[in-house]
Amino acid sequence: MPPDDLDILHLDAALVAIHKPSGLLSVPGRGLLAHDSAAQRVQQRHADAKVVHRLDMATSGILLFARGLEAQRALSAQFERRETEKGYVAVVGGLVQADSGEIDAPLIADWPRRPLQKVDRAAGKPSLTRYVVIQRDPAAGTTRLALTPVTGRSHQLRVHLAFLGHPILGDTLYAPPEIAGRSPRLLLHARTLTVRHPQHGTPLSLVCEAMF
Repeated sequence: MPPDDLDILHLDAALVAIHKPSGLLSVPGRGLLAHDSAAQRVQQRHADAKVVHRLDMATSGILLFARGLEAQRALSAQFERRETEKGYVAVVGGLVQADSGEIDAPLIADWPRRPLQKVDRAAGKPSLTRYVVIQRDPAAGTTRLALTPVTGRSHQLRVHLAFLGHPILGDTLYAPPEIAGRSPRLLLHARTLTVRHPQHGTPLSLVCEAMF
């Protein structure tokens, strides 16, 4: 996705939302090769765009930016207070038996293997994910899930699904090789996002369908 070909989902005076593709950093990384990012591409077109939240490089979907410091403060506060509603879709290995459920597993940084995270019942931070089965594919041995992260820990959905025994296809960090190798990309997508508009407070619901 070149800078002049942003997939803009919503644009107004207070915010801009884009469809971030898998493989693009949300914000600039370290080193010259990691400089390209969604933030830089958006700021090339809208210089007042400010970072509000992030998606993993491998994750696609809705990425929101505030326009100006006042909007950034208002939106960032909503994310920090968990007042936003986020919905993801993923394709995982195996057939998930329960039609719906919760994954309540505290997470902590796996320091010897940074930036990986791990479940730690004693020292981890509270982490909760809810899931609903969308479709099971017995022939392929996969399940499509709708995911709601109640908390927003780093790599939460990826770690939680691996902990459940159903790692995400294409996940080179947490899935075994036979699952990671089934897709050239991570099959995790930020499909929906609802926030209160920073100017007038009315709900703004964004939808971006997955391409897998």
